[in-house]
Amino acid sequence: MTEPISLRELDAISVDRLQGVGEQRRASLEQVEVQSVFDLLTHYPRRYIDRSHEAKLVDVDPGQQVMIVGDIEKVTSRRTRNRKSIVEASLSDETGSLKLVFFNQAWRSKQLDQGLTVALFGKVELYRNQLQMTNPLVDLVGDRTGRIVAIYPQSEKAGLTTWDIGRWCTEALRRCQSRRIVDPLPEQYVRELGLLDRMSAFEAIHQPNSTSDVLRARDRLVLDELLRVQLVLRMRKVRRLHQASGVKHKVESALLTKFLDGLPFALTAAQERTMSEISTDLSSEQPMHRLLQGDVGAGKTLVAMHALLIAVAEGHQGALMAPTEVLAEQHYINLVELARSLEVEDQSTLAGVRPLSIKLLTNGVTGSDRQRVVQGMEDGSVDLVIGTHALIQEGISFSSLSVVVVDEQHRFGVEQRSVLREQGRDDGKWPHLLVMTATPIPRTAAMTVYGDLDVSTLNELPPGRSPISTSWVSEDVQAVWGHVHSEVAKGRQAYVVCPLIEESDKLDASSAENTYLELVSGVLSDLRVGLLHGRLNAAEKQETMEAFRDGQLDVLVATTVIEVGVDVPNATTMVILSADRFGIAQLHQLRGRVGRGTHQSTCFLIAADQISEDAKARLSALEESNDGFALAERDLELRGEGTIFEQRQSGRNDLKLASLARDRIWVERARDLAEELVDDQGSLEGHHLYEDEVLWFVERRDDDAENLLRG
Repeated sequence: MTEPISLRELDAISVDRLQGVGEQRRASLEQVEVQSVFDLLTHYPRRYIDRSHEAKLVDVDPGQQVMIVGDIEKVTSRRTRNRKSIVEASLSDETGSLKLVFFNQAWRSKQLDQGLTVALFGKVELYRNQLQMTNPLVDLVGDRTGRIVAIYPQSEKAGLTTWDIGRWCTEALRRCQSRRIVDPLPEQYVRELGLLDRMSAFEAIHQPNSTSDVLRARDRLVLDELLRVQLVLRMRKVRRLHQASGVKHKVESALLTKFLDGLPFALTAAQERTMSEISTDLSSEQPMHRLLQGDVGAGKTLVAMHALLIAVAEGHQGALMAPTEVLAEQHYINLVELARSLEVEDQSTLAGVRPLSIKLLTNGVTGSDRQRVVQGMEDGSVDLVIGTHALIQEGISFSSLSVVVVDEQHRFGVEQRSVLREQGRDDGKWPHLLVMTATPIPRTAAMTVYGDLDVSTLNELPPGRSPISTSWVSEDVQAVWGHVHSEVAKGRQAYVVCPLIEESDKLDASSAENTYLELVSGVLSDLRVGLLHGRLNAAEKQETMEAFRDGQLDVLVATTVIEVGVDVPNATTMVILSADRFGIAQLHQLRGRVGRGTHQSTCFLIAADQISEDAKARLSALEESNDGFALAERDLELRGEGTIFEQRQSGRNDLKLASLARDRIWVERARDLAEELVDDQGSLEGHHLYEDEVLWFVERRDDDAENLLRG
């Protein structure tokens, strides 16, 4: 066989085909998600040691931070009286020796065998007239030579060392040499972009001769990762435009005029622009597929209602799906308020009109109430339905669903969206889809994660909203409770959010209950305090939220169940306990629960002084800015794309090397390339190597390939 070897073939070759990978090693590699040769070659080095920068012991002065490469001579370990472990070792190079001391790292005695070659990073001190390093960073480099040495992610638990992985990568590349790894990128683009071919890039990232080799290899492999994602998104979008047809709407009607004229406030320019973009989509037979992103409080619900009313005005139906019952109920309350005086045509009534019918369908709606809602959806007497996953359960259908709004899209998958689409109509047409998120997304992430959607952005707040004052409090917590008391005395209300221990309703409830008990028996004993968490049943949640909305409670102690959608304009204080446990996006969402009225609002981030540097950077960012889009960019810089890809079912593992923060330019180049490579039928005609690679890429994620490409 002389054809170049494809990534599909590399993915089909088990790592146990490599020398030295027996059953035990194969199981160890599986623990770090390496099963195939493809997995191994994309298990990239985490950093590199430039041995031209290593210091010789004879030249080292006390107080210097240096890198030393040498051999371990002997290792001893002992325990102190209070059971703390101390491991001591001696290291030498050809010019001298050095003592190493590790406190509370007992495992070092097993790691550091006599004769081992290691690279150390740390500060050299003089102790009892001998050079010493305390708790240095240690990399095991084995007998690898060359100026640049690749250091791989190691797993103490799995028993994998960096030289094991390096040796297997070297063998895998050697065995690919005769056929070489396929390069589907047309040569003209390789030349124009100044890139390495794919085989050379894999060789240079694992066996570089210089730092510039690593950088050039990284550029090529980053583009490969991003381009695969962009090709899928582009194919999905073009196929949808050509293959699917939706309901064509008239976007002007008496119903819409009455709705807009009845608003007690003026629309922002951003709302008007966004409503116009959506109206243009709805007036076409091509089904809308649009992302509506807006900062906290930017007025997304109003824009969504406008889209839903376009459907209703022509006798169709609209649906809004939210991820939680609390959020669905909040949307229901808001939409009922917005539609208070609206009527639709109904020839079965004497007047020829009837009030607009909006219903709620969640798992908390049961019995005859549920039957009435489901029947109304089927016969068309329910115009708008707001619900949770209950909307896509078996046995649910619509008379004529033509507009679907999905809120906080990241909690729903492609399959769940398609169920709504299929249940909505029996004429084969697709309902128009509007996806909403209150988590502002950096531009590069929007192009990578939501690249198959058109994007509308609400980037200004309605008039009358005052900025929220945010403070990180580490010491004078009593002053925070004093502020809560003074606001309550003015007739205002407050939230207290408990730390997220982990994604567990049970643990979160426990944390909230403990905090609630401490507060009601302590600093807030004179106030009316309520409790809201995920373990309460739907009726209890609704009762508590209604009591808070109606002003019967002064303070609501809650978990992140209130993160999105809760709207109580009278609440002016947000206290977030253990704020260092939350990410920037979540803190910004929680903060957005206040500042929804005309009164000055305050957010207190309670966290100790002794927290990680990353946590300090997050809290400082919140203090400095109320702009969700600026904070999203900062979040991307601090935490990487994991925070974004976690929000969508596919994507995260696709980017092992690419960073949306670092590689903005390659995101854009990948998108431009995808537009050139995908034809106007949504195929890769003429690029059969990419066609096969994209199909493999989709298949290996255990998705329904056809559905994923259709979107």
